Amino acid sequence: MSTVVLDTITGKSTATTITIGSTPVVSASANSMTIRGEGSNQTSIQQGLCKAWIQMTTDTTNDSFNVGSATDHGTGQHSMNFTNNMGNDDYCFDACGHDHTNDTRHIFGDGAAPSTSAFRVRATNNSNSDTDSSFESMSVTGDLA
Repeated sequence: MSTVVLDTITGKSTATTITIGSTPVVSASANSMTIRGEGSNQTSIQQGLCKAWIQMTTDTTNDSFNVGSATDHGTGQHSMNFTNNMGNDDYCFDACGHDHTNDTRHIFGDGAAPSTSAFRVRATNNSNSDTDSSFESMSVTGDLA
């Protein structure tokens, strides 16, 4: 087996395209790179990555990425605080959770809007009462600062 060590790869036909196997990787502009997706369309590598996620059980973080801490605001209410801030507050987050006795759903707590450093969720049961979930999972996509 051979090892190639280098600092820069420059495309042979154009300086902004390289091919790995049969997959072209294209750098359209500074800090922007695309790769062919499952079909023939191009996917932005930066935009398509999860920027933060957390998996927690009640008040215990089991594992996370780019989440420095979770703040407990009371029964069923938490904030996820980013290690590295988002570039704006227009990111998207998904949250889900469940309890062994009640199904729960997550919504913004008390109408709190997300900030570049955190977002807040509220877990409610089927009766729309705040409840702590036995399992919570959240992920964020968007632009990092």
